Amino acid sequence: MLRFRVIPVVFGCMWAGCCRAQSGSPFVNTNIFKPVSTPARDIHSLSLFVLLITGGIFVGMSALLTFALIRYRSRPTDTLEPPQVFGSTQIELAWTIIPVLLITVLFLGTGRMIFAIQDAPPPKNALDVIVIGHQFWWEFRYPKLGIVTANELHVPLSTKADPQPTYLKLTSADVMHSFWVPRLGGKTDVLPNRVNEMWFDPNVPGVYLGQCAQFCGPEHAKMLIRVYVDPPDKFAAWVKNQQRAQTELPQPAPATPNGNGGGPSAATRENAQMVNVSEADQGINAQTGQKVFEEQACVNCHTVKGTMANGRYGPDLTHLMSRDTIGSGILPNTQENLVRWINDPNDFKPGCLMPAMHLTEEQNRQITAYLITLH
Repeated sequence: MLRFRVIPVVFGCMWAGCCRAQSGSPFVNTNIFKPVSTPARDIHSLSLFVLLITGGIFVGMSALLTFALIRYRSRPTDTLEPPQVFGSTQIELAWTIIPVLLITVLFLGTGRMIFAIQDAPPPKNALDVIVIGHQFWWEFRYPKLGIVTANELHVPLSTKADPQPTYLKLTSADVMHSFWVPRLGGKTDVLPNRVNEMWFDPNVPGVYLGQCAQFCGPEHAKMLIRVYVDPPDKFAAWVKNQQRAQTELPQPAPATPNGNGGGPSAATRENAQMVNVSEADQGINAQTGQKVFEEQACVNCHTVKGTMANGRYGPDLTHLMSRDTIGSGILPNTQENLVRWINDPNDFKPGCLMPAMHLTEEQNRQITAYLITLH
């Protein structure tokens, strides 16, 4: 069984070139006709080769059909039935041998390309990433770097002078998914209890958008992928930040009858300004928000490295605010959207597995005040 599926048939790939990019820019980041990595270029070349052959068959057959319709059409002067010809060895040989030759050429060309991609040996400096598909989000683990993140995959730029491909090992935590970033490579099935592999070496920096390409449940269409191809210095800075653990924030001192400790601390006031809440909003700050976060069920599903939160069921939130989006790419990562998402994720992804926590408005704002400090 092949470990990935190449889709050389152009009609099956047109969707990627015609849909709007998740960032709002159409026809740019999902166009298979603008490949930026070696596997994608090989698939692109094969697609054009298949299109050339199938297009030639279509034109040839259409020409023959048109000729037959015109040359042998019924005319008013025809009074007799035309001669009936039964069997032609030459024609039968032609429509047997020619298709066999064409299919053989397509088979050999496709097989050569598949094995060239599949059997490419990883260099020593290759970046290893473990991709785990969940309903309905993606988990990315960098085992050599000690990084865990979600939905937004960062990889280094690979150039001829400094090639550094990225090798992915893909598996599923629940049902069948499919990993597809059209400008980087072909679709790869993501299966439970099985590890499939793929790789790419993007040579143009930017953000490349993808999609789960296998129906996996009600929110399959919103299981989006963002791949960031970073220059070496930017990627190194991202790695350094992701390796940093968060710390438990000091809790504000309780109020006392004589007024000592009754007002918010300097750290509290600083956090309040950072999250744009007024001094009149008592208790809405990052410290209180962390306490509420740790007292609710959030810690059962989410991890914040360096704190008591060590859940594994949901996305890792250690550096949540370093991501551009939430909800697997469906919303910009802003304070306002975080509040709305925490209030009820099903407003945006009906059927997603994160439940509404039924928090009070104050608790929701407190947790958001904490989350937006996780850079």
